[in-house]
Amino acid sequence: MPLPWITVFLPWLGAAILAAIPQERLAVRANVAISALGCLCTLGLLAVPGGEQGWTRIDALNLPLVILGGVIGLTTSIFSAGHVRAEGFDTLRLRGYHAAFQIFLGAQALALLADNLGVMWVAIEIATLASVTMVALHGTPAALEAAWKLFLLCGVGIALALFGTIILYLAAQPFVGHGDHGLSWVVLRGLAARCDPGLLNLAFVFLLVGYGTKAGLVPLHAWLPDAEAEGPVAITAVLSGLLLNAALHAVLRAKAIVGSNPGTIAPGHLLLGFGLASVLLAAFSLWRRRDARRFFAWSSIGHIGLAATAFGLGGLAGNLAGLLHMIGHSLSKSAVFFAVGHAAQRKGSQQIAAIGGLIASDPALGWGLAIAIAAVAGLPPFLLFASEFLLVVEAAARLPWLLAPLLVGLVVTAIAKIGVLQRLCLGAPTPDARPPGPVLTTLGPLWVHLGLCLLLGLGLPGPLRALFDAAARIPG
Repeated sequence: MPLPWITVFLPWLGAAILAAIPQERLAVRANVAISALGCLCTLGLLAVPGGEQGWTRIDALNLPLVILGGVIGLTTSIFSAGHVRAEGFDTLRLRGYHAAFQIFLGAQALALLADNLGVMWVAIEIATLASVTMVALHGTPAALEAAWKLFLLCGVGIALALFGTIILYLAAQPFVGHGDHGLSWVVLRGLAARCDPGLLNLAFVFLLVGYGTKAGLVPLHAWLPDAEAEGPVAITAVLSGLLLNAALHAVLRAKAIVGSNPGTIAPGHLLLGFGLASVLLAAFSLWRRRDARRFFAWSSIGHIGLAATAFGLGGLAGNLAGLLHMIGHSLSKSAVFFAVGHAAQRKGSQQIAAIGGLIASDPALGWGLAIAIAAVAGLPPFLLFASEFLLVVEAAARLPWLLAPLLVGLVVTAIAKIGVLQRLCLGAPTPDARPPGPVLTTLGPLWVHLGLCLLLGLGLPGPLRALFDAAARIPG
């Protein structure tokens, strides 16, 4: 079996095993072990020659995102091992939680690796259903409402994406005939210049709105703050770090196809509009948030908007900025949710006012959270600063009118995050509602993510830079 197939099916096999394990201690260890094997498989893809392998294909664009998924899956499983008891799951929900977690990891890997529009669509739908299951596990009214909103809005989005997929297939059918050959990304890009531009335009609109819903782009973003605020703490890290990337990756594949036809509308302009709207709405919405997890969920909307804006600009520099931003956001935002989740369980509340003085009460956790918020705010020397700087320079050179709203969004967002950093980490500590849980399972994943953000922000090694440069040529 090819390694890309193993990368997909290993988590699903693990899900079946975890669904049968009722003991908490054995289940959390098995979950970490399966995630570690999955992470090794993703790293092993570096040694696999690129190109098609059945219904999968490895290239420079999906390889970094698949590896990122393996790393975040492993670190999240480690965090979960120390914090799942505080979620208060009974045996049935514990088994469902671990099984849905591994189903999600396998589905997002398949969504990235698939060289078939239909397979990719099915994979993102599986990831969505697994997300709905995990968000609803607590069974509280707020959790059920968040899960229902996630199911309803993303269900509408996935239906629109399916319609766009069908239209794209119909556009290619005169040249490839019947069969799944006409669903290959590579085949479609090769013949896009001969397809009907009107059909390609219509397909891209449906695919952008459909998968943009999954990515959390405005205006169909309302599911994201509720899902990340009400789901289990560990799940928030994979929702913001992995699901959004898989959906935006699908949009980029569609952009590469449609942009290959000179008679179509410029797909980057549409992506730029959705991205900029997301950046601005998120920037001003942050000032009204009083719930810490909901605050950083709104930050995810802004960051995916920045990535979309960069890809909307296009070109080597714009696409490189977008790819770096996706990776930097996934690593730094997961680190924030690890620290905030641990603090919220310790304080017995997610309210910002209830979590204060962490540096005084727990210096390792407090400083970790402070640095993570600084990284996600785009401060130097972390990776998000490099991606945002590259985006601003490219916008100033190519679209000067974009510079003003973009800088407004960045500055307003940064000020809001620095204010929350001060309230969460500085000042007098607030009282604990529960005894401190295992800090090592929080600090380990937290500092690993921050270390990666720092190293990538300071400079890219030669082979990695070559990989990213190759990836930047794919979306067009």
